[in-house]
Amino acid sequence: MERCDFCDPPVGGGCACSLTRDGRRPRGQGAGAASGDARFPGTTILVSPRGVAHRPGCLHQSESEIQAPLWGWIADPEPGLWRRLGEGSPAQATHGNTERVATRRCQSCDG
Repeated sequence: MERCDFCDPPVGGGCACSLTRDGRRPRGQGAGAASGDARFPGTTILVSPRGVAHRPGCLHQSESEIQAPLWGWIADPEPGLWRRLGEGSPAQATHGNTERVATRRCQSCDG
């Protein structure tokens, strides 16, 4: 059974990420996954300079601006990391600016 990389439940069996957002594309499958952009696959967690985690394809971020040294990202996050992410469970960037730490999720990406 396929499990969601962001929230861990089975896709289609409780995974909220598999729902469509405004009829555009499945949540958790951002522009990077849809376009085949190898730079930011759909499972990547992007970490902004303000410590906010975003998903590829975030509607208020331009992927062309997401680059080191301002941004960091986690290219292959462990299952469930997106849902655990918060002040008590920060996520350290593994690529780009690896000093970036996400302590909250973007409301647009999460909703």
